[in-house]
Amino acid sequence: MNDFSEKVCDESILALCEEFRNHNQIPSCTFDKYGVKRGLRNADGTGVMAGLTNICNVHGYLVNDGEKIPDNGKLTYRGINVADIINGCAADNRFGFEEVIWLLIFGTQPTKSQLETFTAIVSSYRELPEYFAEDMILKAPSANIMNKIARSVLALYSYDQNPDDTSLENVMRQSIQLIARLPSIMAYAYQVKRRHFDKESMYFHPLIETHSTSESILHTLRPDCQFSAQEAKLLDICLILHAEHGGGNNSSFSTRVLSSTGTDTYSAIAGAVGSLKGPRHGGANHRVMTMMNDLMETVKDWKDEEEITAYLKRILQKKAGDGSGLIYGIGHAIYTLSDPRAVILKKHAGKLAAKKNMTDQFALFDLVERLSPQVFGEVKGVKKVICANVDFYSGLVYDMLGLSGDLYTPLFAISRIAGWCAHRIEEIVTCGRIIRPAYRSITHSRDYLPLNKRG
Repeated sequence: MNDFSEKVCDESILALCEEFRNHNQIPSCTFDKYGVKRGLRNADGTGVMAGLTNICNVHGYLVNDGEKIPDNGKLTYRGINVADIINGCAADNRFGFEEVIWLLIFGTQPTKSQLETFTAIVSSYRELPEYFAEDMILKAPSANIMNKIARSVLALYSYDQNPDDTSLENVMRQSIQLIARLPSIMAYAYQVKRRHFDKESMYFHPLIETHSTSESILHTLRPDCQFSAQEAKLLDICLILHAEHGGGNNSSFSTRVLSSTGTDTYSAIAGAVGSLKGPRHGGANHRVMTMMNDLMETVKDWKDEEEITAYLKRILQKKAGDGSGLIYGIGHAIYTLSDPRAVILKKHAGKLAAKKNMTDQFALFDLVERLSPQVFGEVKGVKKVICANVDFYSGLVYDMLGLSGDLYTPLFAISRIAGWCAHRIEEIVTCGRIIRPAYRSITHSRDYLPLNKRG
């Protein structure tokens, strides 16, 4: 397309957008008039009840006489407090993500023998199909790794001899294979992105069967394959904390909506990846680091509460940051007093910061966490109990582990696919009805006008 044609097309698109805006507005009062719960949220911010699940529970508040009372957050997998899972694995000095995958899918805690067998199965599935990486990843680089992951997941459909069978046996196989393969897809996608877009060297390391998921990730991403036990255990904790968060979170609900149609596993999981990419969902951890990096460059004194408060106010006023008016990593749809995942990550981040000579950065994050609720109240003029969520500290942890910002949301996907697969299987086995909420039409009947009579 020549420059003239491109300019004409750009102007035409602008005109088309203006045409759309002139005829497609729905005032917010109209939603209220018909009792529409936008975002599937009730007036008090709670989610509309859309289903039942045995997989996970997210607790963030109490209800007394219809009034929400803030409470400390609690996250349970199959009824077990996630903090207890992490502490139990730490007491045994072992990795826990593979156990969490088992727990989420099967609903029980594996025996030692079951866990060893399952871990071996996951490890055996990590290798991608022959020539898959060359044909599907290396030949089509993507600047965004989440898009490459979604495309790769869809492409695996063509490498499956029985892709559309939705029997429990087949979906179970597909699920475990996808859980195992996603880190390998991410590693390839990241390397080719570095080579093609960043003009840096790419490197591929052979997988080691005895590695846990977190060890395998660090081994494949680092040029020298080297990592400490503390680093691998911290990444393992991140994977455990991100593995699941109830059927109502956007990507898990997307998985259930797609699964309810009877579609194949690859389509359902690719849809979940697309959901998680959004900055209002999994993409928030990367936005946190972008926001904090800008703050660190803008604010002269990282210990000056007044200067930091002024900067946070400018963010909420859409005068700083990315213009969204959001302090990323602060606030949550369910958690009020605390997000248990953020509490756990903060504790471990503090320990690692001391070893990485990043205590000043950690102290700044702590200060922003403490000041944000007060700033929110002053700018918005509303009293609302808010806390730091998991995204606020996960990006900092990944940064201290030397991981690129390109990988923050993909790492979230690598973990959350365990929950997605658990929800897909539960939807297929226990629900059996297509999810189809209602949208009320507010159009009015009108006559058809012949083309020659339109103004």
